[in-house]
Amino acid sequence: MERPAWAPRSIDISVPSVSRIYDFYLGGSHNFEVDREAARRAMEFMPGLPKIMQANRAFMRRAVRFAADEGIDQFLDIGSGIPTFGNVHEVAGRSRPGARVVYVDHDPVAVAHSEAVLAGHDDADVVAGDLLKPREILASPQVERLIDLNRPVALLLVAILHFVEDEDDPYAAVAELSDALAPGSLLVLTHASYEGIPLTAERAGGAVDVYKDIRNPLIMRSRDDIARFFEGYDMVEPGLVPMPRWRPEEEPEDEDPYAFSGFAGVGRTA
Repeated sequence: MERPAWAPRSIDISVPSVSRIYDFYLGGSHNFEVDREAARRAMEFMPGLPKIMQANRAFMRRAVRFAADEGIDQFLDIGSGIPTFGNVHEVAGRSRPGARVVYVDHDPVAVAHSEAVLAGHDDADVVAGDLLKPREILASPQVERLIDLNRPVALLLVAILHFVEDEDDPYAAVAELSDALAPGSLLVLTHASYEGIPLTAERAGGAVDVYKDIRNPLIMRSRDDIARFFEGYDMVEPGLVPMPRWRPEEEPEDEDPYAFSGFAGVGRTA
């Protein structure tokens, strides 16, 4: 397999990556055949996966605009993935010029492309980091330069927590990040769930098994389990809901049924 010029030498391009699979679902070009093959296998069981990802991105953009309209001008996006049109710094910058954004991802391709996209942007940067190591993220030079933790921050954990197994205690990682935030900060979160998927759990489980096969287990939590991530936050209306139902710009009933898979919510620290 020929290595594209944009692929860092450090990555194994024969191994699928969830961020590159996500890029494929969104119609991006920074993915390899091994990523596309895994995506197509998952779509054999759950053909609406691209629609789910599109609904996820649409929610993220609405939530960022909401945060900016609420006066927040600092954004920490962990699990940011490969940059696509309408990324956080673009959406936030349009609503609140001068907004500062730090992206965090552990995928070298996502980090390399973020660095390329952000070249020349003094108000945005990227960290190669792991959600399960909050202290390293918060102590990074990029966060220290751009994020003032004494003022409200929008913490984005969009489509990342369902890739963290219970044994790794994602609740502790979120709590540690939350403890570092100033009052008035926001937690923006989406999470996969069997609830809402227009398929039987058995058939949807076939797609989950594909992720398990590529050593990136997809953890489908219940609404109640997802709500636990918001402990210590006051939920912003309309609460924890299917993605198209969070402050929609158009009638959610017009959305594809797959868009209602999983949950999204925004919480505010007291």
